[in-house]
Amino acid sequence: MRNFLLTAVFTAASLLGLSAQAAEFQAGKEYVELSSPVPVAEPSKIEVVELFWYGCPHCFQFEPIIKPWAEKLPDDVVFKRLPAMFGGIWNAHGQLFITLESMGVEPKVHDAVFAAYHQERKKLATPEEMGDFLAGQGIDKQTFLKAYNSFGVRSRVEQVKKLGMAYQITGVPVMIVNGKYRFDLGSSGGPERTLQVADFLIEKERAAR
Repeated sequence: MRNFLLTAVFTAASLLGLSAQAAEFQAGKEYVELSSPVPVAEPSKIEVVELFWYGCPHCFQFEPIIKPWAEKLPDDVVFKRLPAMFGGIWNAHGQLFITLESMGVEPKVHDAVFAAYHQERKKLATPEEMGDFLAGQGIDKQTFLKAYNSFGVRSRVEQVKKLGMAYQITGVPVMIVNGKYRFDLGSSGGPERTLQVADFLIEKERAAR
């Protein structure tokens, strides 16, 4: 059976010009094609978005897998993280991420925030808690609080909420390629296959240009 499947995959790849590994991926199975594509910020590039929540254990476990993958993406691909916001602490954590991003310190403390929630049991549910924790990461608390409550950050929060609705997400972690395709760990079959689906869809978009 295994040999038969491998033969079928390689045959499909030769006919379709796709990699043998990815030839099995199909819309409606491993990924969903959005009925209304969402415009991307940089049309000249292929956009890959990961929606996450700091409190999500699957997102925490996915982080060390997706991070090195994202760092090796080619120049024609842009990778973005967006917080999913379904209310309550999700929104607070989403605003935290957007604040850190606006301050230019998100790459430095992103992993530390994840670890604080999942390993140190810090909920970071309020701006005060966030500010106290970040002070230990070398970020001035008052500067953070000012940014957290700024008009720019609040406006960005509303934009990201609308994007989450446009992507029609119901959970995390979930990935979106070029505003057209949505998939997650469950539909793809695990973390590694999720990135294989991402690679497949990136190539699909590249070939269509």
